Amino acid sequence: MPILFEPFTLKGVSLRNRIVAAPMCQYSATDGLMNEWHHAHLTQIARGGSGLVIVEATAVSPEGRVSFSDVGLWNDRQGEAMIPTVRAIKAAGAAPGIQLGHAGRKASVNRPWQGDDHIADDAPNGWPIIAPSPIAYGGHNLWKQPREMTLGDIKRVQDAFVSAARRALDVGFEWLELHFAHGYLGQSFLSSHSNRRQDEYGGAFDNRARFLLETLTAVRAVWPEVLPLAVRLGVVEFDGRDDATLEESIRLALAFKRDGLDLLCVSLGFSAAGTAIPWGPAFLAPIAGRVRRESGLPTSLAWGLGVPEIAEHVLQEGQADLIKVGRALLADPHWPYKAAVALGVERASWVTLPPPYAHWLERHKP
Repeated sequence: MPILFEPFTLKGVSLRNRIVAAPMCQYSATDGLMNEWHHAHLTQIARGGSGLVIVEATAVSPEGRVSFSDVGLWNDRQGEAMIPTVRAIKAAGAAPGIQLGHAGRKASVNRPWQGDDHIADDAPNGWPIIAPSPIAYGGHNLWKQPREMTLGDIKRVQDAFVSAARRALDVGFEWLELHFAHGYLGQSFLSSHSNRRQDEYGGAFDNRARFLLETLTAVRAVWPEVLPLAVRLGVVEFDGRDDATLEESIRLALAFKRDGLDLLCVSLGFSAAGTAIPWGPAFLAPIAGRVRRESGLPTSLAWGLGVPEIAEHVLQEGQADLIKVGRALLADPHWPYKAAVALGVERASWVTLPPPYAHWLERHKP
């Protein structure tokens, strides 16, 4: 059996395979509420055979949304709207996960197909943004200068992460991932591109890492030990300082592990405009392998893994434990079935598909 289709157990959660439906923002919510679009989208992916289905980056506060149409979990009504979908994911045989985040200085933007650019504070669907320091991300579209967070703001946002984690548990999620990557708030504290603070949350590495570690510790206190807690971290920026950044990231991963982290999702920083990212199939895999070896943490990996043979190779090389798939699942929710066929899995239909599909596909093979 290819490793991609071997079960994976972490804490009290067992996945039927190593395929993770990555959290894919749909920009289709109103007032942070999941709706029929999200239900159909996530249910069909779960029925398609993924082992873990993670709900899109979910804002812990209104100001933390990337766009006005993001999913949120800052009130009980939003949690209640998620319950049918969580139940449907579980009924389809997948574990239900959620990614919690705060967009920081990358908040208050239009939906991607409407410009993906900042919306003025006083315009419809726009709002003031906050960050560790008053530094705009820049580029042609993310021009807004955030307000520097006070110590009170920091505590308020950390409390929002804790409250959202509690709601996620009440809703029935079994896997929790904190989004500390992609230039959003957690990454902005860690990166010197965006953090120029002079207090205990800025400057030296220990100070820049403080927000992330405090938030993890606070969430771990309310998230049961039996359930996995993960972090998505941008471990490199591709800004010419990658060796030093990666060393800091591994140091942070070790601190995360000490404080109760169960798995690290290895990703990009996206903290500065104009970086030279070497896009290509599994381009982060060697970096993820080093993080996995040196931290001792299980890892998941995304970016360029939609070809089954490439995904399997990453697992065979010990560069990750789980494979996150995004666009390939949008194109075909039954990608796991296609992957099983491509990798020579015997009775691939029964391994990946629900019986109403598997029966006919297996019985009526040409």
